[in-house]
Amino acid sequence: MTDSWQECMNHCVDITKQAGKIVREALEKDIAVMEKSSPTDLVTETDQRVEKLIISAIREKYPTHCFIGEESVAAGAPSVLSDAPTWIIDPIDGTTNFVHRFPFVSVSIGFTVNKEVEFGIVYSCMEDKMYTARRGKGAFCNGLPIKVSGQEDITKSLVLTEMGLKKDPEHFKTVMDNIQKILNVPVHGVRCPGSAAVNMCLVACGAADAYYHQGIYCWDMAGGAALVTEAGGVIVDITGGPFDLMSRRLIVASSPRVAQCIAQELTVFPCGRDDAPS
Repeated sequence: MTDSWQECMNHCVDITKQAGKIVREALEKDIAVMEKSSPTDLVTETDQRVEKLIISAIREKYPTHCFIGEESVAAGAPSVLSDAPTWIIDPIDGTTNFVHRFPFVSVSIGFTVNKEVEFGIVYSCMEDKMYTARRGKGAFCNGLPIKVSGQEDITKSLVLTEMGLKKDPEHFKTVMDNIQKILNVPVHGVRCPGSAAVNMCLVACGAADAYYHQGIYCWDMAGGAALVTEAGGVIVDITGGPFDLMSRRLIVASSPRVAQCIAQELTVFPCGRDDAPS
């Protein structure tokens, strides 16, 4: 079975390269932008085209596998994680970045078996960086091994998060208050690159020491989760407890100590679950 999953991963890398080529070509043209749930929740024709390509190419080879895709869910497909082999797909993570040609735009794919992430692939398209990780086999960027910084001192850490406009004013206030709390620890700084998957890769390769977020989705986290853990980092719930892929919240960090320091500072707000009944 191990060889079967490696075959899946190799196939996924090839498909991700094709998807990345579509994204890069689209960046050279006018980008048609549509709104989903709000003026800041954007989708483009490229998002939809890339997801269709990925799912059709995988389904042709693995017709019995399951899928959770951002645009499919937006169109009404269920978001339920079972024990079956499942591909969790974000065709363009960082759509707002894509629209503005801000350089952190990624294709992110995670593959789970028995609800555990078996491998993750994140391709940072504009940087031409292919991040790959297989459970128990390490994490890589363009074929070279990567590892977290190992930083254990929160006061010497660079922390990533995202702001994003929240529909609930109290939630938005909590997001901003949490950023202030982290800055006041103090830390070296807080950055908001705009792509959850890229943020996790930045922690995995040691360019940042931690990343936290409430209100994201399983397709934002699945690919990057494999990279962080295989690069020697930790991933926990926003409270500091065990990570749940469907919980829509996480902290990833270079060390358990940094992760717990962040958890102690944050105020939690309800953000639902990916697998909650609609």
